[in-house]
Amino acid sequence: MKLAFFGAEGKVGQALVPVLERAGHSVRGIEIGDDVDVAGLDACVDFTTPTGAPANVRAALDQGVSCVVGTTGWDPTELGELARENGLRLFVAPNFSIGAVLMMRFAAQAAAYMPRAEIVELHNEAKQDAPSGTAAMTAKLIGGDVTIHSVRLPGLVAHQEVIFGSEGQLLTIRHDTTARESFADGVLLALSKLAELPAGLTTGLDALL
Repeated sequence: MKLAFFGAEGKVGQALVPVLERAGHSVRGIEIGDDVDVAGLDACVDFTTPTGAPANVRAALDQGVSCVVGTTGWDPTELGELARENGLRLFVAPNFSIGAVLMMRFAAQAAAYMPRAEIVELHNEAKQDAPSGTAAMTAKLIGGDVTIHSVRLPGLVAHQEVIFGSEGQLLTIRHDTTARESFADGVLLALSKLAELPAGLTTGLDALL
């Protein structure tokens, strides 16, 4: 596929672009301030910021290009409707790591038997949104009033543990991302399934597994 990658020079972009290229995709990097000219491409990928992603996605959709977005901290609902009106796809996931998606799935299953839970999510200090999109999605899947603790420190990548408690026992489900290359499998999966998705917004990698 011919792709544009918004945020190619960022930490995630530097990890993912080489993997996408080795997988056979042609990737054009686009940074803040660049002209967004993506007409004729097969898809756009965005790993930027909560303030930058909406403008990038809107520009792509206006030029007839579907999008895969890993940026969290913004509401894609309005642009999902624009994608639907244009017959395009907007795929947004809070986490593209397969292990993180399984962690969320297991947490949702555990909540049926141990409904009391709290979430601790840890990310690099450069991450702008708190709680993370992964933590917010996990809390939604668990249901009820789930407290989320957010940690932002240098040296971290992306980590989350869900702690369930009941009388006499604790259950901890934890996922650690130690390298951003772990997002590549999810991005490649999303790109491979993009044309099969219904027009409009699809949320969460779990929808593709």
